[in-house]
Amino acid sequence: MFAQAIENILKDQCTPAVVRAIEAGGSPLKLWQALQGAGFLELLAPEAAGGAGLALAELFPILSSFGRYTVPVPVAQTIVARALLGPSCAMPAGMITLAAALRREAGGAIVCPLTPYGQVADFVLAQDGDTLLLLPAAAAQREASGVHGSLAATLRWPDESAAKHVPGAGPLLPVFAAALHAALLSGAMTRVFEMTLQYCNDRVQFGKTLGKFQAVQHQLSVMAEHVAAAGVAAEAAFHTNTAAPSLLAAAMAKSRTSEAAVLVASIAHALHGAIGIAEEYDLQLLTRRLHEWRIAHGSEAHWNVLIGNSVLAADVSIVDFVRSV
Repeated sequence: MFAQAIENILKDQCTPAVVRAIEAGGSPLKLWQALQGAGFLELLAPEAAGGAGLALAELFPILSSFGRYTVPVPVAQTIVARALLGPSCAMPAGMITLAAALRREAGGAIVCPLTPYGQVADFVLAQDGDTLLLLPAAAAQREASGVHGSLAATLRWPDESAAKHVPGAGPLLPVFAAALHAALLSGAMTRVFEMTLQYCNDRVQFGKTLGKFQAVQHQLSVMAEHVAAAGVAAEAAFHTNTAAPSLLAAAMAKSRTSEAAVLVASIAHALHGAIGIAEEYDLQLLTRRLHEWRIAHGSEAHWNVLIGNSVLAADVSIVDFVRSV
């Protein structure tokens, strides 16, 4: 029910033209208000607190849709942030993004480097040990990443006087962030594959469609395999009855989707040819995000260290380890 309702809003309100306008510096408020007004920010909040009390398994297709439509506002991050803050915290009005890291400088300044959606977010939620820090973006100096179309930014606060400390849920932030970005990557890769398959079935070369050539079919098959495997890994992180994904499942989801993102993007552009990088063609909206989301909150290299250490510590066969996860 929720997934279809969100799909309908995104189809109408989050068109490629809207995405391009926000990337170019336009206001995201109309899109944000459409999503906020529909009540989707409280999907994970308990029903007793006025939320939907949605299970994580039901949240996955919603997050995946945000990836398919390349949503240029941190609505997925806000849903998770509000759940992490909990009903006891006075919820701020506005967009909340999740910081990938937090660094304290010698003079007392706080820096959140390369924060996803840092250019448009109203607040940044960061892990500080066992504590969460809620930081108002308006009080920060924002520095854009410099990457074309990217909404990521490094934010710097002169001190933590404006920060709100929320104890308890700090360790859950990177876990949720990894699973969240795995779902976004899965949705975006699925859409990239659909576009590439359609293009190969439509484009005629040497008297027949590209999809009739065996070499092209091979590349499409490789892409399909990676998209499917990434989707299974991402969905598995949300297949739990608990209130948060497990660290190991989230690590495997983010690792597998990040690994697939590079290959899926490269095959898509190879099969599209020059049109794939054209500003007017929508493929680049998706593939740029594949590369950005791949490194957000840790690439496959980061998470593979945790997975490898877990395998060694388990002292069981790799098959039994995979089954247990």
